[in-house]
Amino acid sequence: MKALVVGGGGREHALVWKLAQSPKIDKIICAPGNAGIAEMATCINISAGDISGLVDLAQKEAVDITFVGPEAPLTAGIVDVFEKAGLRVFGPTMQAAALEGSKVFAKEIMHKYNIPTAKYKVFTEAEPAFNYIREISLPCVIKAEGLAAGKGVIVAHDEETAFAAIQSIMIEGVFGSAGKRILIEECLVGEEVSILAFTDGKTVLPLLPAQDHKRVFDGDQGPNTGGMGAYCPAPVCPPDLQQKVLNEIMIPTVKAMETEGIPYKGVLYAGLMITEQGPLVLEYNVRFGDPEAQPLLVALDSDLIEIVDAVLDEKLEDIELQWKNGTTVCVVLASGGYPGDYTKGLPICGLDDVPPGIEVFHAATSKKAGEIVNSGGRVLGVTAIDKDIPSAITLAYKGVKAISFEGMHYRNDIGKKALS
Repeated sequence: MKALVVGGGGREHALVWKLAQSPKIDKIICAPGNAGIAEMATCINISAGDISGLVDLAQKEAVDITFVGPEAPLTAGIVDVFEKAGLRVFGPTMQAAALEGSKVFAKEIMHKYNIPTAKYKVFTEAEPAFNYIREISLPCVIKAEGLAAGKGVIVAHDEETAFAAIQSIMIEGVFGSAGKRILIEECLVGEEVSILAFTDGKTVLPLLPAQDHKRVFDGDQGPNTGGMGAYCPAPVCPPDLQQKVLNEIMIPTVKAMETEGIPYKGVLYAGLMITEQGPLVLEYNVRFGDPEAQPLLVALDSDLIEIVDAVLDEKLEDIELQWKNGTTVCVVLASGGYPGDYTKGLPICGLDDVPPGIEVFHAATSKKAGEIVNSGGRVLGVTAIDKDIPSAITLAYKGVKAISFEGMHYRNDIGKKALS
């Protein structure tokens, strides 16, 4: 089989790495890919947003299966276009991808079908939103409705922060059309966990619970990022709670979409807050999380192609996921200044010095004059699996210490919540 992976980040490198292990796969193409992906796949310089170009590529190369990594092409309808062209593609349709593309649509689904989530209100104009802030007790959470690369969520502990968030999103338009509508939600207290599941529209097959680290600095300080690291399985969601999430959130969501006439196939990701009242949905994503994909795919022992074929053929009930023993930890190495401004094109040293047993997934790298350099904010994901949480943390940071580039920064506490 020939596979095409759409995207060029750490998630896509992890997908390519996992697909390369399948005896069913003969060749992998990635568009656009990155310097790390290029070592195990043929990279073609077509952006993830160039849907017609990607269809042409898949047809020209006689691709058997396409994996769509990022959310933007999914919400833009890449699956619909591929299917219309008679191509097998893994991911939800444009209508189904609105679960991530529109936080308002997602909330309306949850409200209609009694899926537990935070109380909320939707605003289309800034002035009523300002007035609402004056009326409610803080903290609250302010969200841009659309896609904002993981940065469109602001927790406001005071009026000044809340007003500034509304001003920047709705009036200054920092997230463009994604901020035409905002949600103001109650601020939930608890611990976050990411629950991902494969679904063929009927059967729901959950992956291990994972925990992302959104804030840029240790101790969950600083602004939100696309994710500074993740690990699995997360003990904050033990087996009994996993079953509760499956029964009260994941299965009802898939059934709700079917009832709405919008069948959902692919990976469904629920970002949850584990509260005293139980698990509540913070948001949905319609694809593998990044960086959660890295530890999850390293921990997965099953053949990814077999799972994907079962999803597309609606035979997922025949699949039982197999997992490696132990814990998997991924530490993200970011450019200096991220999630703000940063310098690109800086040489990365030490990639060949990483100890065995550690996978380094490239998230934003390219080649310049024969050297691998950084090309974005989140540059590498150093991922290790070992017998338990302390061992996996120690091994991952051994890999981190081997690598360096000017301004490189990372969190020192990935996975440490699990120790308590």
